[in-house]
Amino acid sequence: MWIHEHDKWPDFTWDARVLASKLADVRHQQGRLLGRMEGLGFDLRREASLETLTRDVVKSSAIEGEILNPEEVRSSIARRLGLDIAGLVPASRHVEGIVEMMLDATQTFSEPLTKDRLFGWHAALFPTGRSGMHKITVGGWRTADAGAMQVVSGPAGREKIHFEAPGAERLEKETKTFLAWFEKKTGLDAVLKAGIAHFWFVTIHPFEDGNGRIARAIGDMALARTDGTADRFYSLSSQIERERKAYYDHLERQQRSDIDITEWLSWFLDCMGHAIASAEMTLGNVLFKAELWTRINQSPVNNRQRNVINRMLEDRFKGFMNTSKYAKLAQCSNDTALRDIQDLVARGIFLQNEGGGRSTSYALAGTSGQGQEE
Repeated sequence: MWIHEHDKWPDFTWDARVLASKLADVRHQQGRLLGRMEGLGFDLRREASLETLTRDVVKSSAIEGEILNPEEVRSSIARRLGLDIAGLVPASRHVEGIVEMMLDATQTFSEPLTKDRLFGWHAALFPTGRSGMHKITVGGWRTADAGAMQVVSGPAGREKIHFEAPGAERLEKETKTFLAWFEKKTGLDAVLKAGIAHFWFVTIHPFEDGNGRIARAIGDMALARTDGTADRFYSLSSQIERERKAYYDHLERQQRSDIDITEWLSWFLDCMGHAIASAEMTLGNVLFKAELWTRINQSPVNNRQRNVINRMLEDRFKGFMNTSKYAKLAQCSNDTALRDIQDLVARGIFLQNEGGGRSTSYALAGTSGQGQEE
């Protein structure tokens, strides 16, 4: 028996005593992080939020096995938020749609979540009306013609079935009940509400595809309401992607259980706590970048140097800098690259690592001396 087949579905219960200390700890972490962010200037807050939103979009898709270009995602978000950043690149229609959904959920979090709004999100996720090569119902609930909706993970041919969602004939009633609950003002803690909303929507699975991403967007919307700000400073999707196996394991166990969802909420609070802790690293990176550019801009670098430094500050940049890598990134000759690098070393922006000759490499001052070559 699946959880949605129980007589008392969806009247969830949980043991508040088991969750109390975890909830208090998460709330404390939330408050401390938001307090630190309030102490930053407007530009730094926006930079931190841009980094977090980019990770949220990229990692939410990665959970489903879809790899997005982070630069496209970052550029799309920056353009939509009116942020002036360097290195904007064109984004595909698919990336634009995912970004549009996420920003609608987090930037207009106070607006009601409605059936039409969910349909709009779904249409944005699938602008061609297809999931891969398969034509699907877009901007509408899945139909009986689509067959039983099984929630699976894993590569094609080796999928693992986690549970089976309610039949199509139940979707109108199920989603109406869910949306009424989501918008109802109650005494329920908003963080717990985010965890319940995530699980509940995933269980209903009302669309042919995209349910996980939409469930996580709903969770982010609930958390934005909790934080009272459209700026995002921690990424729950990034943490879920790190704990993907545990995520699916807990979903599956809960689907095979009764309406007591204490175990799911306990894991959700742990995951959220880890996400907030990881945000401290994001904040540290933003502050490092700001301090570095403040120092550099006292005597500005040339455009080649600026572009290379920005690339080295990206999360996906691996290893150290060397002459050939610099020349490739800056699209210049090796001689020009060497002159640029020597200038950056003389100014204390680059530090030369141990070793010489062909193995000569450089790191940004203030970063770790360890790395791997790309």
